[in-house]
Amino acid sequence: MSQKRPGERLEVADIFRDHGPAWRKARAGHLSLGQLKAMSAIECCRTAALGGHVAACQDCGHSHIAYNSCRNRHCPKCQGAAAKEWLAARGAELLQVPYFHLVFTLPKPISDIAYQNKAVVYDILFKTAARTLIAVAANPKHLGARIGFTAVLHTWGSAMTHHPHLHIIAPGGGISPDGKSWIPCRPNFFLHVRVLSKLFQRLFLETLTAAQVAGRLHFFNDLAHLSEPDAFAAYLAPWHDRDWVVYAKKPFAGPRTVLAYLSRYTHRVAISNSRLISCDERGVVFRYKDYRRKGRERYTTMTLTSDEFIHRFLLHVLPSRFHRIRYYGLLANGHRTHNIALARDLLGQLLDGPTILSEPVRAADDEPVEASSPAYPCPACGGVMVIIERFEAGAQPRAPPPTKAVAA
Repeated sequence: MSQKRPGERLEVADIFRDHGPAWRKARAGHLSLGQLKAMSAIECCRTAALGGHVAACQDCGHSHIAYNSCRNRHCPKCQGAAAKEWLAARGAELLQVPYFHLVFTLPKPISDIAYQNKAVVYDILFKTAARTLIAVAANPKHLGARIGFTAVLHTWGSAMTHHPHLHIIAPGGGISPDGKSWIPCRPNFFLHVRVLSKLFQRLFLETLTAAQVAGRLHFFNDLAHLSEPDAFAAYLAPWHDRDWVVYAKKPFAGPRTVLAYLSRYTHRVAISNSRLISCDERGVVFRYKDYRRKGRERYTTMTLTSDEFIHRFLLHVLPSRFHRIRYYGLLANGHRTHNIALARDLLGQLLDGPTILSEPVRAADDEPVEASSPAYPCPACGGVMVIIERFEAGAQPRAPPPTKAVAA
């Protein structure tokens, strides 16, 4: 069993290696290829199964083995390098204006449909939230400007249950329709969430219904009856009148705070290794946040059987080639560079280079980002480590050094 010992961190990979084979065997034929690939990648990550290299210090001779990363986007250990590259690009695009954080959430009955139709419904969530923000912001009654924003999909709650929602980060203002001025939003206020909620609700339900009519949705088990148009309409009927959750958090203190936030959220996975406490015959114990409680009592622990833990983790494996980070409006990929330059010009700003964080960018599980170059400091003397040997997947180095292996 994978016990967390003093000085040693329990990892999702340990749980998968200990309990994954039996779990996969019991569910043979009921797992997607994406889920199987994610499990295999996480189990092999930073082990000899993926190969690696031997690095040695040019000064003191200290050496160690560094195993390769799996690079799977669902792996808790492999998001640091991707986050670092992504943040460097986004940092260079920040404007010196307040930034706002909005969240668009699907009601539970509709998230059930989403789970059986991930690619279609998640895409609808992105597109209708974007249409909502762009339309409301363009209305002179609200802002009267062309805005831009970044949307990040999360599909989990703190307990790893299925809870699809979008985190959206937007500059506080936009470019006027004629392109000749920057229109700022009101202090500490971006757009009215009640207006956003109503429009988002209508657009989402209309688009989801159109997808059902077009035969793009598929239903199984308890939802199989929703294949019938009348049953589908009856299922959605109550959600035309109920309030949907769209809310805005407090605005960020500045661009530097935006980057600090994004470094934690953009490349996050269902659970980080840092939240795991133990795994034994009783189950997997991990930290989570109970939003029904107040204050310190909100932070507590949960125990799940190993089977249920693996099941919940794999609920959040995304469809192949599905983009979980998307850009809209002024930040859409085709015109982003031009629009940012225009916004800076209108704001009277000059680009002096990318914003630099005062703290090191950290991976999704609070581990420092792995080195992308062999020229990293020696842990013994601070000298330069260089690669002296590479070895293929499944192999071992010709002369393994006596020091403990570390992750690449």
